[in-house]
Amino acid sequence: MASSSQIAFGPLGDTITFAAVTPTPPAAVQAPVHPTTNTSVGQYRIINDSTVTVFLGVGKTSAAAISNAGAVATSIPLLPGTDEVLRFSPDAFFTGKSASGTATVYITPGQGL
Repeated sequence: MASSSQIAFGPLGDTITFAAVTPTPPAAVQAPVHPTTNTSVGQYRIINDSTVTVFLGVGKTSAAAISNAGAVATSIPLLPGTDEVLRFSPDAFFTGKSASGTATVYITPGQGL
């Protein structure tokens, strides 16, 4: 395991936010990782700051992220109040569809756990 995956999470880029809604996910936003080393993956702290589940869509393009958020099988469910650190490509796009109503999702690119 890479030594950078054993350190505390440190931000390496600006936090982005979007409002996950239903029935259609909003346009996807990109959260680029500003690397400190040559890497083909980025780590992202993802927070679902709401009281509803969000189906997170991630993709290499905005269209792919929207498509992935549209189905349970291709999305990542974020339970209410979730605070996760996940790995994706360093130029990933993100969006989400909420189970009901509107949910605010924050994504901070970085490195570490």
